[in-house]
This record gives sequence, C-alpha cells and structure tokens, in this order.
Amino acid sequence: MVVPAPGPPSFTVHKYRSLAIWKRAHELLLLVLRGTDAAYHPRSRALFDQVRRAVISIEANIVEGYALGTAPLFARHLRIARGSAAEAECLIRAACELRYLPDAVTRDAEALLDEVLAMLFGLMKKAIRTVGR
Repeated sequence: MVVPAPGPPSFTVHKYRSLAIWKRAHELLLLVLRGTDAAYHPRSRALFDQVRRAVISIEANIVEGYALGTAPLFARHLRIARGSAAEAECLIRAACELRYLPDAVTRDAEALLDEVLAMLFGLMKKAIRTVGR
C-alpha cells in the first residue's frame, strides 16, 4: 500500500521508480559507472571519481526530494540535481577530450544528460507553480 505524502496529491513516497526522470537518471548512473569502470586508468581517477559522484547526486536528489513529499522540498532537490547534471556534463566532456572515455559512452551519456536536464526543467516549473498556489 502506498501512503500519500504530505503536500500535493501527485507526490507519493514509494513511487519514485515510476518517475520517467528517475528511470533516465538511473540509466545515466549505470552507464557512467560501467563506462568509468571499463575505462579506468590511474590518470583518470580524480576526474572519474568526481563524475561518478555527480551522477549519483542527480539520481539521489530526485529520489530524496520526491520522497520528502512537498513541492518546495522537491523543487529544491531538483535544483540541486540540475547543478549536479551540469557538473556531470562538464566532466564527461573533459573526459572525452582527454580520451579517458570511449566516444560511444560519451555520446550516450550526453544524450541522457540532455534528456534529464530537460525533464528537470519541466518538473521544476511544475513544482514551483504548485508552491505558488
């Protein structure tokens, strides 16, 4: 049984796995973790550690904000996820230019990041409109 969270009725605690944005962020996380594991080299360690933290933060903030159950908290965590997505995008580009990541991993990660960023903007607008009511 799903218990409705406080706040707007569209936010429920246990249904984050049904969010399209979570699915895409999770796909991005798995892609980056597997890609950085496969391409590991001692020179890439610091960069890979940081990009891994950034993609973990994207997914974690989406889930945490959603689970908190209020539009203001969800919007706040979406903003944090957006910052982490921008950070991940920058670092993935650097890893590609340094030839630390294969082109296919970079291309797929950038495509997923574009989707996640677009979804974040859309959800943030919706959450902010809900707060204004």
